[in-house]
Amino acid sequence: MSRIADAFARAKDDRRAALVIYLSAGDPDLETTIALVLAAAEAGADIIELGVPFSDPSADGPSIQRASERALASGTTLTGVLGAVRTIRESTSVPILLFGYYNPIITYGEARLVTDAKEAGVDGFLVVDLPPEECAPLHGPALAAGLDLVPLVAPTSTPARVEAAASIASSFIYYVSLTGVTGARAVALGEAAERANALSQQVGLPVALGFGVKTPADAAEVAAHADGVVVGSAIVDAAAAADGQQAKVAAVRELVTGLAAAMAK
Repeated sequence: MSRIADAFARAKDDRRAALVIYLSAGDPDLETTIALVLAAAEAGADIIELGVPFSDPSADGPSIQRASERALASGTTLTGVLGAVRTIRESTSVPILLFGYYNPIITYGEARLVTDAKEAGVDGFLVVDLPPEECAPLHGPALAAGLDLVPLVAPTSTPARVEAAASIASSFIYYVSLTGVTGARAVALGEAAERANALSQQVGLPVALGFGVKTPADAAEVAAHADGVVVGSAIVDAAAAADGQQAKVAAVRELVTGLAAAMAK
């Protein structure tokens, strides 16, 4: 069992949903990212999504777009992100997903990335613009290396697309609660979480719901139905609003602590 699958299994044993926290790697620098990951893990995050900056993050809302711009301005690269993961692994075994877009992966090379990511301590990949029917160059090497590829399913996904996503998933499926960009909120979260639960029953895998979860109350509402809760833009905003590494760490720690506590009730 992978570390990601184990995190969902442990959360289920505890009769709660898994808390998945998104952080933009390199925002404002990788040293701060390392500190934020460690703080989030200590505060109760079960899984970390580490966003790899990209110049055209079309699926992301303003918060994560700005974070990606700051990360690129600081010189963050995919190679640098892998180096940060190596450092993180000296202190924690929290599961880490590389979250991003396919273009940087193609440039790096799929097989090479899998090898280097495995060595660094990465647990899997979530590539927002890589449909199941085109994922073989990454999925094949990842599967052979024991790394997870996490597919996305949306409310508009056809039964065939859901089946294709389930066929490549080994740990969980990311259910997008709305059709739009990250950070948006135009959906009844409880209703979306019920759909995520129905999807989980259908495919026989945990399903985590993301997009639009901002507060501990939101997280608790989703956790009542879904296997996992993903919080991204709210975390990025909390870090961005704080001045200096110490304040950013404190802000993220406080928010993650509140999210985890709300989900445990």
